[in-house]
Amino acid sequence: MKKLFSREIIIGTSVLIALLVLVFGINYLKGVNIFKDSNYYYASYTNVTGLAQSAPITLNGYKVGLVKEIAYEYDNPGHVKVELSLDKKLRLPEGTEAVIVTDMLGTSTIELRMGTSATMLNVGDKLAGINGSGLMDKVSTELMPTVMQIAPHIDSLVVALTAVAADPALTSAVKRLDVILANLEATTGSLNRAVPALLNNTSATMANVNEISANISQVSKALAVLSDDLKNMPLDSTMRNVNAITANLDEATRQLNSTNSSLGLLLNDPGLYNNLNNSAAHIDSILIDLKRQPKRYIPSIKIF
Repeated sequence: MKKLFSREIIIGTSVLIALLVLVFGINYLKGVNIFKDSNYYYASYTNVTGLAQSAPITLNGYKVGLVKEIAYEYDNPGHVKVELSLDKKLRLPEGTEAVIVTDMLGTSTIELRMGTSATMLNVGDKLAGINGSGLMDKVSTELMPTVMQIAPHIDSLVVALTAVAADPALTSAVKRLDVILANLEATTGSLNRAVPALLNNTSATMANVNEISANISQVSKALAVLSDDLKNMPLDSTMRNVNAITANLDEATRQLNSTNSSLGLLLNDPGLYNNLNNSAAHIDSILIDLKRQPKRYIPSIKIF
């Protein structure tokens, strides 16, 4: 029987399959999906330090593509052209910027900053390439000058601290602190010994408080009973009687002040007062005369 495949065909097929697997694997490791359609744009930079092929391209923190290729622009000296492979569905408006951002480790990525124009760029157009300031740039431009200004002060501070540490007053202060700590320890021991007695006194005080609370409860109950008795008293009839008595007293007072009644005349008529006064004087003179001459008024009585 004749062989369907010769040895050369098998070897060639195996080599072809291995090459395909190699290409696919390399692209997969680079993050390139050869089965996914992409749109290509370009950007030009003066410095691409830390930027490598297959570096991610992000939009608002989301990966939308990767760096396809980096090449020097010989026709534009001092510039490097970067080819950007972006998702096919992504549309870029005019004014979109491709900013190189460098992290703390020196690895660079590209961050897209969308423009505000209503006109969209065509595939293959050139984006505005901007070199963003990385963390190390900020450290060198912002932090280092501040550190250099602080350094002389740090030197002066170290000298001052050394002088303070060598001062004998500091040693004496530390010794006094040891004495204070010893006194505090002794005070703590005294407090520990005094706490049981204090607790006993507290227990007695709490017993007195409980007794006082019981007495207050009894007083409160007595007040409650008194309140109930007051509620049950015929206050309405009592108040009516008081009002009637008050009205009678008002009427009696009015009659005493009036000249139309006997008592009123007796209290308010000066003539009657004078007559009574004269009568009292006559009676007084009669009594004096009676004492002087009793026989004049009492006839003599003969006794047989």
